[in-house]
Order: sequence, then structure tokens, then C-alpha cells
Amino acid sequence: MTVGDVYEKYRLLPILKMHQLRVAAVGKTICDHFDRGLDTQSVVLACLLHDMGNIIKSDLSVFPAALEPQGRDHWEQVKKEFIATYGPDEHQAALTIAREIGASEAVIRLMDGIGFSKLEITRDHPLFEPKIVEYSDCRVSPAGITDMTVRLEDARARYAYQPTDIPRTPERFNELLGAAHEIEMQIFAHTDITPTELSEEALAPSIAALREYKIA
Repeated sequence: MTVGDVYEKYRLLPILKMHQLRVAAVGKTICDHFDRGLDTQSVVLACLLHDMGNIIKSDLSVFPAALEPQGRDHWEQVKKEFIATYGPDEHQAALTIAREIGASEAVIRLMDGIGFSKLEITRDHPLFEPKIVEYSDCRVSPAGITDMTVRLEDARARYAYQPTDIPRTPERFNELLGAAHEIEMQIFAHTDITPTELSEEALAPSIAALREYKIA
């Protein structure tokens, strides 16, 4: 079963498919250029699955063009069915789906570690796999792979009036943003590439190829 098969089975929004593929492309590229052995498969799978439940929290009025050709009514129905099946917590829904398709506990742990509020914990983690997964997610906005600060500022603006783990106060946001930049420095101290080399254009072939990545 490929990741494309999984995305179709779970009726993912196209914008969520692309987000996860981009995050996985960033994560895989970092692993491929790292100076020590990593559990690359678990990193890639965690990136490919981390937002499987995100339709639950999605405001479907924000990106109307992303709902075509099915339209908003179709996706609102999918959202209702997701909530009925998995409950109101999108993060727990993603973990449940990952277990349903046979993801390993290593993958589940990496997925469970993702979160803006967890950046300081991830920064201090002794392993690099959680850092790479978190960082990769911090590099991808709805529009594509971008600068990390741009991505996180965009998320703060989009979720300003929704429940989120992004802090409301500028002081706390900046503390966590600082932790994200420390993670970036930790990672790239062990690679032969730079953050600016992880661009939408450069990673386009990897994004396309990951649709065929084997899940199980």
C-alpha cells in the first residue's frame, strides 16, 4: 500500500495531502544528507501521516479553491464523518489512523512529538529524528515549502481565533520560535546542505516520488 492509496482511502483534502508530502520531502532530504545513521523510514512515515486527522480542525471557508472539484458541502460531510469516527481531537485522530494502517510505535512516537508548544522539549531531545520531523513541519505552509519564521508567523495569524498550541503572547511565541531556530542549527550542523537549499523547486521531484512511498 502506498501513501497515495492511504490518502485516497481516508479521503484527505488535497491541501493536506500536499502538506504532508512536502513535509516528508524536507525530512527525507535532511536524512539523506545527514552525517550519521538515522531511522529515515520512521521520519518519512511520521511526516507523511502527521496531519491525517486535520480536517477535524480545518476551517473550510479559508481556502475555497482547495475544496474543488467536490466543493465545500462534500468536504463538510467528510469532516462530520471524521469527527463521528475519531472524535474532536485531530492529533489523536492522526495517531489512531496511523495505528490502523500498521505504523510502528517509533512512527507513532515521532508523530506524537509534533507541536509548536513542544519545541523546547524537542530542542532538548537527545535524538535527531524528533528534531527533523518537527523542523520539517515548521518549514511547510499551506502555500508550500518556505522560511521557518514565515511559516510560523503565518500559522499564528491563521489560528489566531481558533484553539491551538501556538501561544497568544508575543513573548512566549518568540521563546518557542527561538527554540525552533536552535533546532535548525542543531540539525544543519550535521548536514552538507543549508536550510535555503530546501525549496519548493529543489524538492519537487521528491514530493512527486513520495506519492508512491510504501506505507505497508
